[in-house]
Amino acid sequence: MLWKFRKSVNERSSMPLAGMAICAGALFAVAAAGAWAQPADGGVTLKSAFEAAWARQPEAQSLAARHEAMAARRDAAGSWTAEPATVEISARTDQLNRNQGSRETVLGVAIPLWLPGEQPRAQALADAQSRGTATRADAARLRTAAMVRDAYWAWARARVELALAHDRMSGAQALAADVARRVNAGVLARADQHQADGNVTAAESALAESQSVLTAAAQLFRSLVGAAPHLGGDADAPMEASPRTPASFADLDTAHPQVVDLIAQAEVAKRAAELARIQTRAHPELTLSTTRERGAFGDPYQQSLTLGVRVPFGSDSRYRAKLAEANADALELESQTRLARERVLAELDAARQRVASARQVADANSRRALLARETRGFFEKSFQAGESDLPARLRVELEATEADRHAARARIDYAASISALRQALGLLPE
Repeated sequence: MLWKFRKSVNERSSMPLAGMAICAGALFAVAAAGAWAQPADGGVTLKSAFEAAWARQPEAQSLAARHEAMAARRDAAGSWTAEPATVEISARTDQLNRNQGSRETVLGVAIPLWLPGEQPRAQALADAQSRGTATRADAARLRTAAMVRDAYWAWARARVELALAHDRMSGAQALAADVARRVNAGVLARADQHQADGNVTAAESALAESQSVLTAAAQLFRSLVGAAPHLGGDADAPMEASPRTPASFADLDTAHPQVVDLIAQAEVAKRAAELARIQTRAHPELTLSTTRERGAFGDPYQQSLTLGVRVPFGSDSRYRAKLAEANADALELESQTRLARERVLAELDAARQRVASARQVADANSRRALLARETRGFFEKSFQAGESDLPARLRVELEATEADRHAARARIDYAASISALRQALGLLPE
Protein backbone atom coordinates (compact mmCIF):
# COMPACT_ATOMS: atom_id res chain seq x y z
CA MET A 1 0.00 0.00 0.00
CA LEU A 2 1.34 3.44 -0.88
CA TRP A 3 1.03 5.79 2.06
CA LYS A 4 0.53 9.47 1.28
CA PHE A 5 -0.47 12.30 3.54
CA ARG A 6 -2.93 14.78 2.10
CA LYS A 7 -4.37 17.88 3.60
CA SER A 8 -8.05 18.21 4.20
CA VAL A 9 -10.11 19.04 1.12
CA ASN A 10 -11.78 21.81 3.06
CA GLU A 11 -9.53 24.77 2.22
CA ARG A 12 -10.52 27.52 4.58
CA SER A 13 -9.88 31.17 5.17
CA SER A 14 -6.54 32.46 6.39
CA MET A 15 -5.77 32.34 10.10
CA PRO A 16 -5.74 35.41 12.35
CA LEU A 17 -2.60 37.39 13.02
CA ALA A 18 -1.99 35.59 16.33
CA GLY A 19 -2.08 32.17 14.68
CA MET A 20 0.10 33.38 11.83
CA ALA A 21 2.64 34.70 14.31
CA ILE A 22 2.78 31.36 16.13
CA CYS A 23 3.32 29.46 12.88
CA ALA A 24 5.93 31.87 11.59
CA GLY A 25 7.77 31.72 14.91
CA ALA A 26 7.97 27.93 14.84
CA LEU A 27 9.06 27.80 11.22
CA PHE A 28 11.77 30.37 11.90
CA ALA A 29 12.96 28.50 14.99
CA VAL A 30 13.52 25.34 12.97
CA ALA A 31 14.74 26.91 9.74
CA ALA A 32 17.16 29.26 11.51
CA ALA A 33 19.27 26.28 12.47
CA GLY A 34 20.50 26.15 8.87
CA ALA A 35 19.67 24.44 5.61
CA TRP A 36 20.57 20.79 5.28
CA ALA A 37 21.50 18.67 2.29
CA GLN A 38 18.30 17.68 0.48
CA PRO A 39 17.38 15.60 -2.53
CA ALA A 40 15.94 17.32 -5.59
CA ASP A 41 12.36 17.35 -4.25
CA GLY A 42 13.37 19.17 -1.06
CA GLY A 43 12.78 16.24 1.32
CA VAL A 44 15.19 14.60 3.75
CA THR A 45 16.62 11.16 3.04
CA LEU A 46 17.68 8.84 5.80
CA LYS A 47 20.78 7.76 3.86
CA SER A 48 22.16 11.28 3.48
CA ALA A 49 21.43 11.96 7.14
CA PHE A 50 23.34 8.83 8.15
CA GLU A 51 26.30 9.69 5.94
CA ALA A 52 26.50 13.19 7.41
CA ALA A 53 26.23 11.84 10.97
CA TRP A 54 28.85 9.13 10.38
CA ALA A 55 31.31 11.68 9.00
CA ARG A 56 31.07 13.53 12.33
CA GLN A 57 31.76 10.48 14.48
CA PRO A 58 35.17 10.11 16.16
CA GLU A 59 35.41 6.52 14.90
CA ALA A 60 35.11 7.68 11.29
CA GLN A 61 37.65 10.46 11.69
CA SER A 62 40.24 8.19 13.30
CA LEU A 63 39.63 5.16 11.05
CA ALA A 64 42.38 5.97 8.52
CA ALA A 65 44.93 6.49 11.27
CA ARG A 66 43.96 3.20 12.91
CA HIS A 67 44.38 1.34 9.63
CA GLU A 68 47.80 2.92 9.24
CA ALA A 69 48.72 1.84 12.76
CA MET A 70 47.58 -1.72 12.06
CA ALA A 71 49.65 -1.83 8.86
CA ALA A 72 52.71 -0.69 10.80
CA ARG A 73 52.04 -3.32 13.46
CA ARG A 74 51.86 -6.06 10.82
CA ASP A 75 55.14 -4.84 9.34
CA ALA A 76 56.75 -4.95 12.78
CA ALA A 77 55.47 -8.49 13.37
CA GLY A 78 56.97 -9.56 10.04
CA SER A 79 60.39 -8.11 10.84
CA TRP A 80 63.29 -10.54 11.31
CA THR A 81 64.16 -8.94 14.64
CA ALA A 82 61.88 -8.85 17.66
CA GLU A 83 62.84 -5.25 18.42
CA PRO A 84 65.06 -2.67 16.73
CA ALA A 85 68.77 -3.42 16.92
CA THR A 86 70.93 -1.31 19.19
CA VAL A 87 74.43 0.01 18.55
CA GLU A 88 77.05 0.23 21.29
CA ILE A 89 80.20 2.39 21.06
CA SER A 90 82.73 2.58 23.87
CA ALA A 91 86.33 3.78 24.30
CA ARG A 92 88.96 3.08 26.98
CA THR A 93 92.12 5.08 27.62
CA ASP A 94 94.73 5.61 30.36
CA GLN A 95 95.34 9.20 29.33
CA LEU A 96 93.97 10.60 32.60
CA ASN A 97 96.14 8.49 34.94
CA ARG A 98 99.26 6.68 33.72
CA ASN A 99 99.15 7.93 30.10
CA GLN A 100 101.20 5.01 28.76
CA GLY A 101 99.28 4.98 25.49
CA SER A 102 96.76 2.27 26.27
CA ARG A 103 93.78 2.65 23.97
CA GLU A 104 90.68 0.52 23.24
CA THR A 105 87.68 1.24 21.00
CA VAL A 106 84.67 -1.08 20.82
CA LEU A 107 81.93 -0.88 18.21
CA GLY A 108 79.12 -3.39 18.58
CA VAL A 109 75.52 -4.13 17.68
CA ALA A 110 72.90 -6.04 19.68
CA ILE A 111 70.08 -7.73 17.78
CA PRO A 112 66.99 -8.83 19.77
CA LEU A 113 65.81 -12.25 18.66
CA TRP A 114 62.34 -13.75 18.62
CA LEU A 115 61.52 -16.30 21.25
CA PRO A 116 60.72 -19.77 19.90
CA GLY A 117 57.24 -19.63 18.36
CA GLU A 118 56.77 -15.91 19.16
CA GLN A 119 56.88 -14.39 15.68
CA PRO A 120 54.02 -16.40 14.09
CA ARG A 121 51.86 -15.66 17.11
CA ALA A 122 52.73 -11.97 16.91
CA GLN A 123 51.77 -11.98 13.22
CA ALA A 124 48.49 -13.75 14.03
CA LEU A 125 47.76 -11.13 16.69
CA ALA A 126 48.50 -8.28 14.26
CA ASP A 127 46.19 -9.79 11.64
CA ALA A 128 43.42 -10.26 14.23
CA GLN A 129 43.81 -6.67 15.39
CA SER A 130 43.58 -5.45 11.80
CA ARG A 131 40.34 -7.36 11.30
CA GLY A 132 39.10 -6.08 14.64
CA THR A 133 39.66 -2.50 13.53
CA ALA A 134 37.43 -3.04 10.50
CA THR A 135 34.68 -4.81 12.45
CA ARG A 136 34.78 -2.16 15.17
CA ALA A 137 34.16 0.49 12.52
CA ASP A 138 31.23 -1.53 11.12
CA ALA A 139 29.71 -1.83 14.59
CA ALA A 140 30.16 1.91 15.13
CA ARG A 141 28.41 2.60 11.82
CA LEU A 142 25.47 0.49 12.92
CA ARG A 143 25.26 2.30 16.27
CA THR A 144 25.29 5.62 14.44
CA ALA A 145 22.55 4.36 12.13
CA ALA A 146 20.40 3.47 15.17
CA MET A 147 20.74 6.98 16.59
CA VAL A 148 20.00 8.62 13.24
CA ARG A 149 16.98 6.41 12.63
CA ASP A 150 15.50 7.22 16.04
CA ALA A 151 16.04 10.96 15.56
CA TYR A 152 14.82 10.87 11.96
CA TRP A 153 11.49 9.20 12.71
CA ALA A 154 10.94 11.32 15.80
CA TRP A 155 11.37 14.39 13.61
CA ALA A 156 9.14 12.91 10.88
CA ARG A 157 6.42 12.15 13.43
CA ALA A 158 6.59 15.68 14.84
CA ARG A 159 6.51 17.12 11.33
CA VAL A 160 3.34 15.23 10.40
CA GLU A 161 1.64 16.25 13.62
CA LEU A 162 2.51 19.89 12.91
CA ALA A 163 0.87 19.62 9.48
CA LEU A 164 -2.24 18.13 11.10
CA ALA A 165 -2.25 20.89 13.70
CA HIS A 166 -2.22 23.45 10.88
CA ASP A 167 -5.20 21.72 9.29
CA ARG A 168 -7.04 21.69 12.59
CA MET A 169 -6.28 25.39 13.08
CA SER A 170 -7.54 26.24 9.61
CA GLY A 171 -10.76 24.27 10.11
CA ALA A 172 -11.41 25.77 13.54
CA GLN A 173 -10.98 29.29 12.19
CA ALA A 174 -13.30 28.68 9.25
CA LEU A 175 -15.94 27.22 11.57
CA ALA A 176 -15.60 30.14 13.97
CA ALA A 177 -16.03 32.60 11.11
CA ASP A 178 -19.14 30.75 9.92
CA VAL A 179 -20.60 30.73 13.44
CA ALA A 180 -19.86 34.43 13.81
CA ARG A 181 -21.83 35.21 10.66
CA ARG A 182 -24.76 33.17 11.93
CA VAL A 183 -24.67 34.82 15.33
CA ASN A 184 -24.71 38.26 13.69
CA ALA A 185 -27.66 37.09 11.60
CA GLY A 186 -29.48 35.94 14.73
CA VAL A 187 -29.52 32.28 13.69
CA LEU A 188 -27.20 31.04 16.47
CA ALA A 189 -26.77 32.10 20.07
CA ARG A 190 -23.80 33.90 21.59
CA ALA A 191 -22.95 30.70 23.50
CA ASP A 192 -22.29 28.97 20.16
CA GLN A 193 -19.83 31.73 19.31
CA HIS A 194 -17.99 31.09 22.58
CA GLN A 195 -17.81 27.37 21.86
CA ALA A 196 -16.41 28.03 18.37
CA ASP A 197 -13.86 30.49 19.74
CA GLY A 198 -12.88 27.98 22.41
CA ASN A 199 -12.31 25.44 19.65
CA VAL A 200 -9.95 27.93 17.96
CA THR A 201 -7.95 28.47 21.15
CA ALA A 202 -7.66 24.71 21.65
CA ALA A 203 -6.35 24.41 18.09
CA GLU A 204 -3.85 27.22 18.76
CA SER A 205 -2.63 25.42 21.86
CA ALA A 206 -2.21 22.15 19.96
CA LEU A 207 -0.39 23.97 17.17
CA ALA A 208 2.04 25.63 19.59
CA GLU A 209 2.70 22.31 21.30
CA SER A 210 3.34 20.61 17.96
CA GLN A 211 5.75 23.37 16.98
CA SER A 212 7.64 22.95 20.22
CA VAL A 213 7.94 19.19 19.73
CA LEU A 214 9.14 19.68 16.15
CA THR A 215 11.76 22.21 17.23
CA ALA A 216 13.11 19.82 19.89
CA ALA A 217 13.19 16.94 17.39
CA ALA A 218 14.96 19.11 14.83
CA GLN A 219 17.59 20.16 17.37
CA LEU A 220 18.24 16.53 18.31
CA PHE A 221 18.59 15.75 14.63
CA ARG A 222 20.97 18.67 14.25
CA SER A 223 23.19 17.41 17.08
CA LEU A 224 23.74 14.19 15.12
CA VAL A 225 23.89 15.46 11.55
CA GLY A 226 25.33 18.93 12.04
CA ALA A 227 22.42 20.87 10.52
CA ALA A 228 18.69 21.05 11.09
CA PRO A 229 16.44 19.12 8.66
CA HIS A 230 14.59 20.95 5.94
CA LEU A 231 10.84 21.56 6.14
CA GLY A 232 10.10 21.32 2.42
CA GLY A 233 8.57 18.42 0.52
CA ASP A 234 5.74 16.10 1.50
CA ALA A 235 4.72 15.82 5.11
CA ASP A 236 5.30 12.07 5.16
CA ALA A 237 8.97 11.07 5.20
CA PRO A 238 10.05 8.46 2.61
CA MET A 239 10.16 4.92 3.93
CA GLU A 240 13.10 2.57 3.74
CA ALA A 241 12.77 -0.48 1.53
CA SER A 242 11.27 -3.41 3.35
CA PRO A 243 13.97 -6.10 3.66
CA ARG A 244 13.47 -9.74 2.82
CA THR A 245 13.26 -11.72 6.02
CA PRO A 246 13.91 -15.45 6.08
CA ALA A 247 11.75 -17.87 8.02
CA SER A 248 14.58 -18.41 10.50
CA PHE A 249 17.27 -16.01 11.69
CA ALA A 250 19.51 -18.79 13.07
CA ASP A 251 22.18 -18.19 10.42
CA LEU A 252 22.09 -14.40 10.57
CA ASP A 253 23.46 -13.87 14.06
CA THR A 254 27.05 -14.55 13.02
CA ALA A 255 26.74 -12.04 10.15
CA HIS A 256 25.42 -9.20 12.30
CA PRO A 257 28.01 -6.39 12.68
CA GLN A 258 27.71 -6.33 16.46
CA VAL A 259 28.27 -10.08 16.74
CA VAL A 260 31.03 -10.03 14.12
CA ASP A 261 32.80 -7.31 16.07
CA LEU A 262 32.63 -9.28 19.31
CA ILE A 263 33.88 -12.39 17.51
CA ALA A 264 36.79 -10.38 16.13
CA GLN A 265 37.61 -8.87 19.53
CA ALA A 266 37.45 -12.34 21.09
CA GLU A 267 39.89 -13.55 18.44
CA VAL A 268 42.23 -10.68 19.32
CA ALA A 269 42.08 -11.61 23.00
CA LYS A 270 42.69 -15.27 22.14
CA ARG A 271 45.73 -14.42 20.03
CA ALA A 272 47.02 -12.11 22.74
CA ALA A 273 46.73 -14.93 25.29
CA GLU A 274 48.63 -17.30 22.99
CA LEU A 275 51.38 -14.72 22.59
CA ALA A 276 51.52 -14.11 26.34
CA ARG A 277 52.14 -17.83 26.92
CA ILE A 278 55.30 -17.56 24.84
CA GLN A 279 56.60 -14.26 26.20
CA THR A 280 57.77 -15.58 29.57
CA ARG A 281 61.10 -13.77 29.39
CA ALA A 282 62.78 -10.85 27.70
CA HIS A 283 64.07 -11.29 24.18
CA PRO A 284 67.51 -12.90 23.78
CA GLU A 285 70.08 -10.81 21.98
CA LEU A 286 72.72 -11.65 19.43
CA THR A 287 75.72 -9.39 19.94
CA LEU A 288 78.43 -8.70 17.39
CA SER A 289 81.27 -6.31 18.18
CA THR A 290 84.69 -5.38 16.91
CA THR A 291 87.51 -4.13 19.14
CA ARG A 292 90.55 -2.09 18.16
CA GLU A 293 93.19 -1.79 20.90
CA ARG A 294 96.84 -1.32 21.82
CA GLY A 295 98.72 -1.76 25.08
CA ALA A 296 101.13 1.23 25.04
CA PHE A 297 102.72 3.85 22.87
CA GLY A 298 104.55 2.24 19.97
CA ASP A 299 102.51 -0.97 20.04
CA PRO A 300 100.56 -1.74 16.89
CA TYR A 301 96.79 -1.72 17.07
CA GLN A 302 95.14 -5.10 17.28
CA GLN A 303 91.73 -5.86 15.74
CA SER A 304 89.39 -8.50 17.20
CA LEU A 305 85.82 -9.67 16.56
CA THR A 306 83.41 -10.82 19.28
CA LEU A 307 80.22 -12.81 18.69
CA GLY A 308 77.92 -13.54 21.62
CA VAL A 309 74.39 -14.37 22.74
CA ARG A 310 72.67 -12.78 25.74
CA VAL A 311 69.86 -14.96 27.12
CA PRO A 312 67.79 -13.44 29.96
CA PHE A 313 66.33 -15.63 32.68
CA GLY A 314 62.58 -16.17 32.79
CA SER A 315 60.32 -15.10 35.63
CA ASP A 316 56.90 -16.66 36.04
CA SER A 317 55.74 -14.07 38.54
CA ARG A 318 56.61 -11.23 36.15
CA TYR A 319 54.46 -12.53 33.25
CA ARG A 320 51.76 -14.34 35.20
CA ALA A 321 49.58 -11.24 35.53
CA LYS A 322 49.82 -10.48 31.79
CA LEU A 323 48.82 -14.02 30.86
CA ALA A 324 45.95 -14.10 33.36
CA GLU A 325 44.60 -10.79 32.11
CA ALA A 326 44.73 -11.97 28.49
CA ASN A 327 42.89 -15.19 29.39
CA ALA A 328 40.26 -13.22 31.32
CA ASP A 329 39.68 -10.90 28.34
CA ALA A 330 39.26 -13.87 26.02
CA LEU A 331 36.74 -15.59 28.31
CA GLU A 332 34.79 -12.37 28.85
CA LEU A 333 34.52 -11.64 25.13
CA GLU A 334 33.46 -15.19 24.35
CA SER A 335 30.67 -14.87 26.91
CA GLN A 336 29.66 -11.50 25.50
CA THR A 337 29.54 -13.01 22.02
CA ARG A 338 27.14 -15.75 23.12
CA LEU A 339 24.89 -13.22 24.84
CA ALA A 340 25.01 -10.89 21.84
CA ARG A 341 23.97 -13.68 19.48
CA GLU A 342 20.98 -14.49 21.67
CA ARG A 343 20.06 -10.81 21.92
CA VAL A 344 20.31 -10.32 18.15
CA LEU A 345 18.03 -13.28 17.49
CA ALA A 346 15.49 -11.97 20.00
CA GLU A 347 15.61 -8.47 18.49
CA LEU A 348 15.13 -9.87 14.99
CA ASP A 349 12.03 -11.84 15.98
CA ALA A 350 10.59 -8.89 17.88
CA ALA A 351 11.28 -6.46 15.01
CA ARG A 352 9.55 -8.74 12.51
CA GLN A 353 6.49 -8.98 14.74
CA ARG A 354 6.42 -5.20 15.20
CA VAL A 355 6.37 -4.68 11.44
CA ALA A 356 3.37 -6.97 11.03
CA SER A 357 1.54 -5.33 13.94
CA ALA A 358 2.35 -1.80 12.76
CA ARG A 359 1.03 -2.61 9.30
CA GLN A 360 -2.27 -3.82 10.72
CA VAL A 361 -2.56 -0.76 12.96
CA ALA A 362 -1.81 1.55 10.03
CA ASP A 363 -4.47 -0.09 7.85
CA ALA A 364 -7.06 0.07 10.61
CA ASN A 365 -6.34 3.73 11.41
CA SER A 366 -6.41 4.60 7.72
CA ARG A 367 -9.92 3.14 7.39
CA ARG A 368 -10.98 4.89 10.60
CA ALA A 369 -9.69 8.25 9.29
CA LEU A 370 -11.56 7.77 6.00
CA LEU A 371 -14.82 7.05 7.82
CA ALA A 372 -14.29 10.01 10.16
CA ARG A 373 -13.69 12.38 7.24
CA GLU A 374 -16.86 11.17 5.51
CA THR A 375 -18.82 11.60 8.73
CA ARG A 376 -17.41 15.11 9.10
CA GLY A 377 -18.62 15.91 5.60
CA PHE A 378 -22.12 14.67 6.46
CA PHE A 379 -22.32 16.75 9.62
CA GLU A 380 -20.87 19.79 7.86
CA LYS A 381 -23.67 19.67 5.33
CA SER A 382 -26.32 19.09 7.99
CA PHE A 383 -24.94 21.95 10.07
CA GLN A 384 -25.06 24.28 7.07
CA ALA A 385 -28.66 23.21 6.55
CA GLY A 386 -29.49 23.77 10.23
CA GLU A 387 -30.27 20.11 10.86
CA SER A 388 -27.55 19.57 13.51
CA ASP A 389 -26.33 21.75 16.35
CA LEU A 390 -22.85 23.14 16.96
CA PRO A 391 -21.83 20.76 19.80
CA ALA A 392 -22.43 17.77 17.52
CA ARG A 393 -20.44 19.46 14.76
CA LEU A 394 -17.54 20.19 17.14
CA ARG A 395 -17.58 16.63 18.44
CA VAL A 396 -17.43 15.16 14.94
CA GLU A 397 -14.72 17.65 13.96
CA LEU A 398 -12.59 16.61 16.94
CA GLU A 399 -13.14 12.92 16.21
CA ALA A 400 -12.04 13.43 12.59
CA THR A 401 -8.98 15.35 13.71
CA GLU A 402 -7.98 12.63 16.17
CA ALA A 403 -8.56 9.95 13.53
CA ASP A 404 -6.29 11.78 11.09
CA ARG A 405 -3.69 12.17 13.83
CA HIS A 406 -3.75 8.48 14.73
CA ALA A 407 -3.58 7.50 11.06
CA ALA A 408 -0.58 9.75 10.44
CA ARG A 409 1.21 8.44 13.53
CA ALA A 410 0.45 4.87 12.48
CA ARG A 411 2.00 5.51 9.06
CA ILE A 412 5.15 6.87 10.67
CA ASP A 413 5.22 4.02 13.18
CA TYR A 414 4.97 1.51 10.34
CA ALA A 415 7.85 3.18 8.50
CA ALA A 416 9.86 3.31 11.72
CA SER A 417 9.21 -0.38 12.35
CA ILE A 418 10.69 -1.20 8.94
CA SER A 419 13.75 0.85 9.87
CA ALA A 420 13.93 -1.02 13.18
CA LEU A 421 13.82 -4.34 11.32
CA ARG A 422 16.62 -3.23 9.02
CA GLN A 423 18.55 -2.10 12.08
CA ALA A 424 18.04 -5.48 13.74
CA LEU A 425 19.27 -7.15 10.54
CA GLY A 426 22.42 -5.03 10.68
CA LEU A 427 21.56 -3.09 7.50
CA LEU A 428 22.59 0.53 7.05
CA PRO A 429 20.18 3.18 5.69
CA GLU A 430 19.70 3.15 1.93
